[in-house]
Amino acid sequence: MVIKVLSENTAAAPEFKAEHGLSLFIETGDHKILFDTGAGGVFLENAKKLGVDIAQADFAVISHGHYDHGGGVRQFLRENSKALVFVHKKAFEPHYDALADGMKYIGLDEELLEEERIVPVSGRFFLDEGIELFSNIEGAELIPRSNRTLMAQKEGFIVQDAFEHEQQLAVRERGKAFLFTGCAHNGIVNIINQYHSIKKRYADYVVGGFHITDPSTGQIEDETLIGGVAEALKKTGSKYYTGHCTGIEAFLRLKDVLGENIEYIAAGGVLEI
Repeated sequence: MVIKVLSENTAAAPEFKAEHGLSLFIETGDHKILFDTGAGGVFLENAKKLGVDIAQADFAVISHGHYDHGGGVRQFLRENSKALVFVHKKAFEPHYDALADGMKYIGLDEELLEEERIVPVSGRFFLDEGIELFSNIEGAELIPRSNRTLMAQKEGFIVQDAFEHEQQLAVRERGKAFLFTGCAHNGIVNIINQYHSIKKRYADYVVGGFHITDPSTGQIEDETLIGGVAEALKKTGSKYYTGHCTGIEAFLRLKDVLGENIEYIAAGGVLEI
């Protein structure tokens, strides 16, 4: 498997653009998958520099209903004329960040619901043999405190976001198991535990953001939460590649515990596994 980082908060080299967002281009033996689109067109610019032809993607997956993961969907649909885009059925509900200076809309472009290639799904959904999405995360262990300002509109009311719209991508290839998560708002520990419950094993590789740095303030989670996450991840024996809402400072604290079993990803980076 080859994973090319098209969008992330940092860049691997000066020629690549960085943004607050995440986008991964996943190449398996049989499929090319775009996982998230970042906040806008940066994923396309970096894709061209990496020699990635977005038009060749077989399908796209949007991990949840925030702009920094699905803000480039319209650009993707223009660039790729064939691929379906799989989103959780609740991803297009209005989402907000309750900032000190007011409520900021951070959701997806609701007009995209009219696009026939947008496919709403939920629960376990199989894209092909060995490739599936799953949501409905159970458990409430080590939930990021930075979720507290993130809101959703339900039946006309603004309420705390329960992140029912978040979904993960699981891929199996050549006997290895891969788990991709956008932000892990439901808590990365709960997500990997649910994966274990479904698959009766931990993933060999986990790639994505863990949301242990607040993107609005830059403040990392407290030592108790980060330490708990680190110890839980260490027990799985998985290899972790993380970035975006994990944040570099929090990553370094995780690395103190996980050592070589965790690495940071950046826009323009390529993982060959």
